[in-house]
Amino acid sequence: MKVGVFDSGIGGLTVVKSLLEHQLFEEIIYFGDTARVPYGSKDKNTIIRYAIEAVEFFKNFELDMIIVACNSVSAYALTEMKESTICPIIGVVEAGVLATSNSIKNKDANILVIGTHATINSKAYEIGLNRLNFQNIQTKATPLFVPLVEEEIINGSILDATLQHYFHDITHPDALILACTHFPLLSSALQNYFGEQTTLIHSGDAIVEYLENNFLFIKQYKNPKLQFFSSENPEALRKIAQKWLYE
Repeated sequence: MKVGVFDSGIGGLTVVKSLLEHQLFEEIIYFGDTARVPYGSKDKNTIIRYAIEAVEFFKNFELDMIIVACNSVSAYALTEMKESTICPIIGVVEAGVLATSNSIKNKDANILVIGTHATINSKAYEIGLNRLNFQNIQTKATPLFVPLVEEEIINGSILDATLQHYFHDITHPDALILACTHFPLLSSALQNYFGEQTTLIHSGDAIVEYLENNFLFIKQYKNPKLQFFSSENPEALRKIAQKWLYE
């Protein structure tokens, strides 16, 4: 089993980490469009164009599947990506919605979705959750979390102030959907802020749950082959991957 993982930058490495932990694939090929990150502030047509270009890149490999780790791409461009290839393509938005439904049985639960402006403006999570009869949904664009993670500010006074800035008027939710793959690196801080009663939904874990429920994996791969590619400075991506995945 060979899978391609696409993200606008480095955040999708948190999805790769979940795939590694569950040993689902023999080979993982990661592509981060680091030259054009972030996607979260771009318009729909631009995101679609970049996403189709990523599909073309992956045609250089004989893949069994492509996982779209970027929430903004999953929200806006999944249909166009699927039309560009016969390779199965799975996005994190659908997986995140289903993971929320599996974890939260009370349809009256308060659900908070946080992500980039593009993801939040797409209303993709709201639409998906509404279809499953969830109605009490709040959304919040929290773009400052992305540079904080990339600067390795995952605790301390700056992060605390940012949490307060975004959430001072938010009622503590029953579920918090981390609709950006950078955000799992802030899981501890978010859990401490909202309390243990809030269930965090992580894109990487949601993808694994989705894959295990919808595809047959006949064996586990303890030492998968990893390849990392980026549209700019691939060596920097490899260094970050080494740190995020193994340290």
